[in-house]
Amino acid sequence: MEKFKKHWEIQHNWQLLFPFFGMLILGYSAFKISNAVFKDYSSVLIIIVTLILFFVLLKFILFIFKKLEKKWILDYKWEMIRVFMVFAITGSSSLVVGRPVIKLLGITKENLNPLLYWILFIIIGLIFYQILLVSFGWLFGQFKFFWEFEKKMLRRFGLKRFLD
Repeated sequence: MEKFKKHWEIQHNWQLLFPFFGMLILGYSAFKISNAVFKDYSSVLIIIVTLILFFVLLKFILFIFKKLEKKWILDYKWEMIRVFMVFAITGSSSLVVGRPVIKLLGITKENLNPLLYWILFIIIGLIFYQILLVSFGWLFGQFKFFWEFEKKMLRRFGLKRFLD
């Protein structure tokens, strides 16, 4: 355990919550993907595929961590897990918030060209994503990181004038 704490630069036991919840979210994601692909097959197959997918995703995420740890300015390595959790929660939440809003506006696949529907859905989702990203970043104690990330993203969208 000390080796794990030293690798992730964990000074306090409460910081162990982030690797724990990160693994939990990763396991849940692996299960959801396995269940979606193999829903008509046996539970044993779904469990085996979930375990395999979990380890593949874990290796992939650890590879990404190594690449991004040089690029992202964070005080401790364990904060990378917190940042990834914020991205995961924000992405899911923007879809959850975007669906009712698009229905409230009366936009459906039936009354609009499907291509136009999906373009509007993505635009509305992106608007909520921007707001939720900074909000969840603040809740997770990473406001400064996500505010800088947000400003960089808005500049890339050509919305520099909103930042001044």
